[in-house]
Amino acid sequence: MKKEQEKIRVGISIGDLNGIGSEVVLKTFEDSRMLDFCTPIVFANNKLLTFFKKHYKLSLNFQGIDSADKAIDGKFNVVNTWKENVKVNFGKEDKKIGEYAFKSLEAATQALRENKIDVLVTAPINKNVIQSEKFNFPGHTDYLAKELEGNSLMLMVGEQLKVGLLTDHVPVKEIANVITPELITRKVTIIEETLKKDFKVQKPKIAILGINPHSGDSGVIGKEDEEILKPTIQKISEKGKLVFGPYSADSFFGSKNYKNFDAVIAAYHDQGLIPFKTLSFGKGVNYTAGLNRIRTSPDHGTAYEIAGKGEADFHSFKEAVFSAIEIFKNRKEYLALTSNPLKKQSKKL
Repeated sequence: MKKEQEKIRVGISIGDLNGIGSEVVLKTFEDSRMLDFCTPIVFANNKLLTFFKKHYKLSLNFQGIDSADKAIDGKFNVVNTWKENVKVNFGKEDKKIGEYAFKSLEAATQALRENKIDVLVTAPINKNVIQSEKFNFPGHTDYLAKELEGNSLMLMVGEQLKVGLLTDHVPVKEIANVITPELITRKVTIIEETLKKDFKVQKPKIAILGINPHSGDSGVIGKEDEEILKPTIQKISEKGKLVFGPYSADSFFGSKNYKNFDAVIAAYHDQGLIPFKTLSFGKGVNYTAGLNRIRTSPDHGTAYEIAGKGEADFHSFKEAVFSAIEIFKNRKEYLALTSNPLKKQSKKL
């Protein structure tokens, strides 16, 4: 009989080795109390992490393993994803380093797909140097959408704010052409479902921001809000979903209107991420909603400018680990309740 897994197995892709990924990963688990919450499994190389450990003068110990299913509870496990030595040049873009970032991500994703890990937390990659025949994507979100079942959506999660995007890594000049009634409906559906099953929100209330300044001012500044957003929001609302908007983005956050909603959907990347990172930077988490597996990441990039200096703040990565654990538990409970209506009814009583 297989021994019951006591702790959630958190798989970790190491990201760009010339950035701050290794630093924030190791600093997060330097606190041995983290091992009370989960079993970390890093996809990298034992010798390489020993180098980082010495460089940052840390004291945590590693358990080298050949496969994620050999991970030991109570240990910081490292799956030796490659054997060769890797030369690290902090703060430098390097296509070779991009290859190792992909090796780590590919192995971690496979382990997630095969249930050898329960959740995946990804350290930052350099989207330029990781590009190859196997990775031809704007970022993690699109890659995982291909590898895992579901329609992915980038959802930024903070203590008081959750921001999803209608379009993520799309050039500004193409945004209006990409947003369609079908896209809006699909994104609203994903966010509503993830709020219910991953964040325990029974009746999600969602705000949608306008595409144009002042939501188009009744068509004076662009017609997309009047002709696409408003009628689509109306149709979604008629189906019983609590979806409101479009709201003028320039005043929505400053007026704290976001506090009246469980999630906000921004029309494009910077419209949503600038206010989110202003309000939550350092503690925010990037969650890939809409998949059949759980993936989170910190809300920052490779930060080459401070790589190797020991100055990186690890709290966003730590929050990403805790968020993945919480979402895993919430989803497990939701699936148990929805698959057993009698249990759900007894809980209400």
